[in-house]
Amino acid sequence: MARRIVTRDQVTLAIRAAAGPLDLAGTRDAVKATLGWLAQSNPGRSVEIRVPPHGAVQAIAGGPRHTRGTPPNVVEMDATTWLALVTGRLSWADAAADGRISASGTRADLSALLPIRVPPDDSDHQAGESR
Repeated sequence: MARRIVTRDQVTLAIRAAAGPLDLAGTRDAVKATLGWLAQSNPGRSVEIRVPPHGAVQAIAGGPRHTRGTPPNVVEMDATTWLALVTGRLSWADAAADGRISASGTRADLSALLPIRVPPDDSDHQAGESR
């Protein structure tokens, strides 16, 4: 099954939405968009990130590749924790210390990837240069 492509606009809107209160559909959409962005920005199959029941992705190159069964590197948390990490309202260290993250494996530390920072659109930069 092919991965859905997440656009810069979609992830930006998801991060903005996640900064406030969300209903179940909004939570699901924000989780799926941000998980998708993380996976497409950090392609690979060495870590599985799970946010049940909303989604799971495989990401991050290097290390053992997951194909079947339980992967060697798994990160799992609830949607509230994931969205707080994505937006920067919660640090990885604090979430881990509070037991809000279940992480196993040598590559299961996502602190360098969170919060999600969406780089500026190149077309915005180019448009600014032509003015």
